[in-house]
Amino acid sequence: MNRRVVALVALLLLYVVVPLTLGGNLYLMSLVVAAMTIAGIALAWALLGNMGGMISFGHAAFAGVGGYVSALLTLKTGWSVFPAMLAGGVGAALVSLAMLPALRLKGPYFALAILAYAQIFRTLATEFQSITGGSAGLSGIPPIPSIMGFGSGSKAGEYLVILSVLIAFALIYRWVRESHYGLALRAMHESEDATRVVGVNSVLLKTLMLMLSAFMTGVVGAFNAHNIHYLEPDYAFNAAWSIVPVIAAIFGGYRTIVGPLIGALVVYLVDQLLLKSLLPTGHEIVLGALLAAMIIFSPGGLTPLAAKRRKRRTYAAT
Repeated sequence: MNRRVVALVALLLLYVVVPLTLGGNLYLMSLVVAAMTIAGIALAWALLGNMGGMISFGHAAFAGVGGYVSALLTLKTGWSVFPAMLAGGVGAALVSLAMLPALRLKGPYFALAILAYAQIFRTLATEFQSITGGSAGLSGIPPIPSIMGFGSGSKAGEYLVILSVLIAFALIYRWVRESHYGLALRAMHESEDATRVVGVNSVLLKTLMLMLSAFMTGVVGAFNAHNIHYLEPDYAFNAAWSIVPVIAAIFGGYRTIVGPLIGALVVYLVDQLLLKSLLPTGHEIVLGALLAAMIIFSPGGLTPLAAKRRKRRTYAAT
């Protein structure tokens, strides 16, 4: 079947069938929206890791900044939610410029440096009480507006918004990967010094990838703030926003576009619907064991593993 036809059918299922069939189940839709929120950050992390060649443990900084910017704009200045969400992404991208000194570092040193920035922003959000509300946080954050007939703040409407955000981000990721920027970035992975010799500005490209990844994460963080209607520093800059998306991206296959999305849905939904019910305490251990097994037996992740099996079946059938 033609790939475009498959894509159109998939979009129809995602935009129409899912909200109509699951929209009445608030609990399940809440889990799906939460999983897709993690998927958005996982995709942003994968973009930075795969294209930019930088591993980050500090994406919580971008998610938190995006959430606070959007929340403050809607609460203090009366901005509409969607422009405020975009402004949250822009705010996160601008904040990433403060991390430019860390670009000199490589590997785990860069990852740890970015992690430190997340802690710095959490401290700032706690101390500037007059703006952020301090440890008490911000409450009454406006909900997502009505979407396609689904009321303001409804889980089906929130699902449609985060789904649209994910699709837009996936298209951006694909454009970067197939553009001449993507070609230069892949060449940098082989030899950064060699690409400098032929005139490629590696620092500029890394900066653009960091800013784009931060923008995407900031938009998702802003969405999450309007989803839960409350924000405080310990939650907004929690390390989970850095760690869980990394696990999801690696599990699904961070070198692909759909891998982080599928990984987030599988990891989060399996953890919440299955592991948490079987093991109320310690279910994270099982999740960690599954991730370790995936890394050992299929380092590329779940998506490449499924593709290999499909090719084997096709070859066997012929």
